[in-house]
Amino acid sequence: MRLILFGPPGAGKGTQAARLLERHPSLAHLSTGDMLRAAVSEGTPLGKQADAFMKAGDLVPDSLVVGLVVERLQKPDCADGFLLDGFPRTRAQAEALDTALDGAGIELDKVVVIEVPDSLIVERITGRRMDPETGAIYHMKFSPPPAAVADRVTQRKDDTVEAVTARLSKYHSETTPVLPFYDAKGLVVRVDGVGAPEDVALRIESALEGVG
Repeated sequence: MRLILFGPPGAGKGTQAARLLERHPSLAHLSTGDMLRAAVSEGTPLGKQADAFMKAGDLVPDSLVVGLVVERLQKPDCADGFLLDGFPRTRAQAEALDTALDGAGIELDKVVVIEVPDSLIVERITGRRMDPETGAIYHMKFSPPPAAVADRVTQRKDDTVEAVTARLSKYHSETTPVLPFYDAKGLVVRVDGVGAPEDVALRIESALEGVG
């Protein structure tokens, strides 16, 4: 299977990516952050170019990121399939990636989109709390901290309503427009991300039945 996994922040994408990889261990899990770090560490030509941009405090250009992705997809561990997580993030990146994949003779099988209403995402994220002494994560509604630690749990700065709303706004303005591009190719499968993680995982498996 050659997959792209999409989902807004707080949709459970990380959890579902991990579950997919457990069920399909032959898939290579790919994120652009990991690819950039590996290319820089290995000192590849593309890695050296990316390093120069990052050291200058600049964003790595889309063309360079796409080049890194395609280079990574041609490594042996991707021969039996891959899960591309968190890329492309914009329509321009999707179009550039599509052109590069065509040139490399690589075809995507599906683009999996985990859908969760914004209101639930806000509730999920803003309710999170962490125990600074143990690192344990709680949720004020779904998994409340025990009374013994309730007074010391803290909320991350980017888990406020304002921060979450801003992240969702960016996702809808930049990443959601990618989906019609893949819809036109018949690649998109939408999965209801509301409910227990194991139920969402089953929905994803059902959506991918017969793929790969």
